[in-house]
Amino acid sequence: MTHTIDLNADLGEAVGDDAAMMSLVTSANICCGFHAGDAATTRAALELAREHHVAVGAHPGYADREQFGRRELTLTPREIGTLCFYQIGAILGLARAVGVTVQYLKPHGALYNQACREPDLAGPIVAAALLHGLAVMALPGSSLAAAAQAAHVPFIAEGFADRRYRDDGSLVPRSETGAFLHDPREAVQQIEWLIQERGVRSICVHGDNPEAVAFTQAIRAELLTRGFRLEAVQRSR
Repeated sequence: MTHTIDLNADLGEAVGDDAAMMSLVTSANICCGFHAGDAATTRAALELAREHHVAVGAHPGYADREQFGRRELTLTPREIGTLCFYQIGAILGLARAVGVTVQYLKPHGALYNQACREPDLAGPIVAAALLHGLAVMALPGSSLAAAAQAAHVPFIAEGFADRRYRDDGSLVPRSETGAFLHDPREAVQQIEWLIQERGVRSICVHGDNPEAVAFTQAIRAELLTRGFRLEAVQRSR
């Protein structure tokens, strides 16, 4: 049986090699300029996505550049909503200017992790997606998945190629030993498990990893060798 899988990466963050990564992935989660990058890097990433026919998602995060949006903050649901509405509005304007359609929303870093755990934070993120007609991409079985289902917002179940998992399906925190996967073959085995056992439809590789290009090239080649078809998720309502 041939499996179809989407390969996504977090790009437009003014780190890593966006051009090389864009040639390898099928979807790009493009930074909205708060946790990293700026309007120019966001626009450049959108233009690269257009050139490579890569699907685009909005990637809003905390305005915490010192920690790259990976430090958990204490914001109210209203503040989370405002943060997302503002950033999504910005990227939608730039996307329209370069002729790209934004398809989905995937929170970044700590915002992603907290919203996957906390229903009060998941709600305003899903509300932002609903307002703009976007799908939501996040961990299956998470609060974001439940909120999307309740609001009848399309949901894309995501897994990670370069991060290890706990038994409950959550990610091992970056601060813990062994949180990252470096062996492409081991990563592909994990991808197969994520598809079969977790119902994942999209696999993420972090673009800020210094080895991101080589790692993504290797897992892409291995997936194709194993008969996978790589293409962006076609959202449906």
